[in-house]
Amino acid sequence: MLSKPLSHFQKQSYSSSSPLYSSSADNSVQSSSSLLQNYDISHSECNIPLSIASRVGTNLHLRKHHPLNTIKTIIEEYWKNLSMNKNDADADANDGDNHQANKTFQTRDDFDPIVHIHDNFDSLLIPPDHVSRSKSDTYYVNKETVLRTHTSAHQTALLKEGVDQFLVTGDVYRRDEIDSSHYPIFHQMEGVRMFSNDELIKAGAISTNDQLKYVEQDLKQGLEGMVRTLFGDVEMRWGIDYFPFTDPSFELEIYFNDEWLEVLGCGVVHRDIVKAVGRGDQPGWAFGLGLERLAMILFSIPDIRLFWSKDERFHSQFKSGEIITFQAYSKFPPCLKDISFWTSMPDVESSFHLNDLNEVVRDVAGDLVEKVELIDEFVHPKSGRSSNCFRISYRSMDRSLTNEEVDELQERVRNEVVDKLRVELR
Repeated sequence: MLSKPLSHFQKQSYSSSSPLYSSSADNSVQSSSSLLQNYDISHSECNIPLSIASRVGTNLHLRKHHPLNTIKTIIEEYWKNLSMNKNDADADANDGDNHQANKTFQTRDDFDPIVHIHDNFDSLLIPPDHVSRSKSDTYYVNKETVLRTHTSAHQTALLKEGVDQFLVTGDVYRRDEIDSSHYPIFHQMEGVRMFSNDELIKAGAISTNDQLKYVEQDLKQGLEGMVRTLFGDVEMRWGIDYFPFTDPSFELEIYFNDEWLEVLGCGVVHRDIVKAVGRGDQPGWAFGLGLERLAMILFSIPDIRLFWSKDERFHSQFKSGEIITFQAYSKFPPCLKDISFWTSMPDVESSFHLNDLNEVVRDVAGDLVEKVELIDEFVHPKSGRSSNCFRISYRSMDRSLTNEEVDELQERVRNEVVDKLRVELR
């Protein structure tokens, strides 16, 4: 929901022995996930490449010993323990009558990532013209169905069911840039807590303004405690943010390893969402965070691609429930290749989007591509045509790439760019 990811297709094998997941290096990506078997991903309305389709439902967050599972488990246990302590305090205040014993956090980590656009966008008040709805940002299964872009896609359904406190974890999908901290599939956790009239009255929060202050205070205190559980006694600061689905909205930053880092977004659930699910004016809060972002910081993992590695040198370092500093086992040199092309015709507005290029490169090279960056822009003084030059960094986390295979990858990228993006190479 509120988290900002660190913030998206069937190739011949270049090295079947490479342990890093790659569309060009793993035969398992030759077909789509069973979750998509009832959908036609070759349809013109679908923009999901096979390299993404094959990983839908991989669920790294459920794998024992995986760093993402450890972060998930620590956070879930924190909120469950916090709610249990509150219930015990309420019971003591009511002479042992624990009438709020059922008020604990439900945890869900098994929701289908294929969702209706109403659940992913409309129910969360995301405007029809918002950039996140575009095919340059989101993977569409068809005109009305997408791969969820946030775990908030399940928020209104749970609220309609009457669930007052819940944590939802799952894989989310966004077409994104290529670098060490961005990946088209990442994992997110959403937390929501709604407040009963009894609790608000006992807290003396009668007016709407008092209730808003109480909910905001509860949210911030809870999240600060969660951060201390993960990072220890670190300095924190709150900032104002904006999300369509919360009002007011906030971001939390921590001072860690000599720098300020944003760790999550949160806010008071928007009153229009609450009314739409039939809860009247009931107040509540919500937060969202990216598991990869937290894990990269806490485990000192330098590249987001490593979470998808099959290499035992990676996985053997970790144990469930323990935060262990990652020890690099290899550092191979990158191989840099440039590609230049005209992005527009004379007097015709360009339809080129960087994420389209990223998708082509990922489709060809999979996880062997480390970064794509714009290094030069040029507008022809006479024709007015625009030209871009991009530098592609190829690097495996597990082995040295040969010049021959990188040259072959680059040649395929050049051909695919012309074929799929309808641009003219320079």
